[in-house]
Amino acid sequence: MERNDIIDFKSLEKELQGALAADEKYKRENAAKLRAVEQRVASYEEFRGIVLASHLKPLERKDKMEGKRARPWNCYTSQGSTSQDQATEIFQAKPLLQPETSAEFYRDWRRHLRSGPERYQVLLQLGGPKLGHLFRMDVGFGLLGELLVALADHVRLADRVAVLGILRSLASTGRFRLNLSLLSRTERESCRALFQKLQAMSAPRPTTEGLQPEERDLEEQSAGPQEKLLQELLELYQVD
Repeated sequence: MERNDIIDFKSLEKELQGALAADEKYKRENAAKLRAVEQRVASYEEFRGIVLASHLKPLERKDKMEGKRARPWNCYTSQGSTSQDQATEIFQAKPLLQPETSAEFYRDWRRHLRSGPERYQVLLQLGGPKLGHLFRMDVGFGLLGELLVALADHVRLADRVAVLGILRSLASTGRFRLNLSLLSRTERESCRALFQKLQAMSAPRPTTEGLQPEERDLEEQSAGPQEKLLQELLELYQVD
């Protein structure tokens, strides 16, 4: 066998182990991101901490802390890592967007937000007013449907008011009716499902028996604005 035909099995094994480790790290950190989003962490620092500590495992009874530690408890945040490595970790872990233009939003939405929970969380954190400002001229071809799908798949009762605000802001954007008419059949079904969920989340009307007239009026007025807005949105989004 010629010298150039000799296979370096050690090199191949090392390369394979590196690829497996990188794949495992990606899956572990992605699972941590989804878990942090579902837990609705209070700050980005808390989110980042969950992701960077995703490789840690709980101690068992047989585990002992004897002698000096040969390595820090969290190697991903040690001082030995370079600033470039830390910046990369932050960028990969950060699900939040702070776009200043609709083009920046569209770029980051497609490039960095692949999962539904991440997209939904970003929409909530930007909120209706910010989204309305970004898309005041136009939502952009195909994007309105993706926004509606993300909302429909992950809307929760606790977010009902925020989602209604987002829908109202989107309905006030430029060329809204045109973008609405361009929704695919699947996106149209998601839009209808979203409003069905919002209707089902309507607060049950409490019994007014035994209440004073003033208290009865307050109970009736408290649910009024949300339900009125929902009815207006049903017409704007042309939901049967």
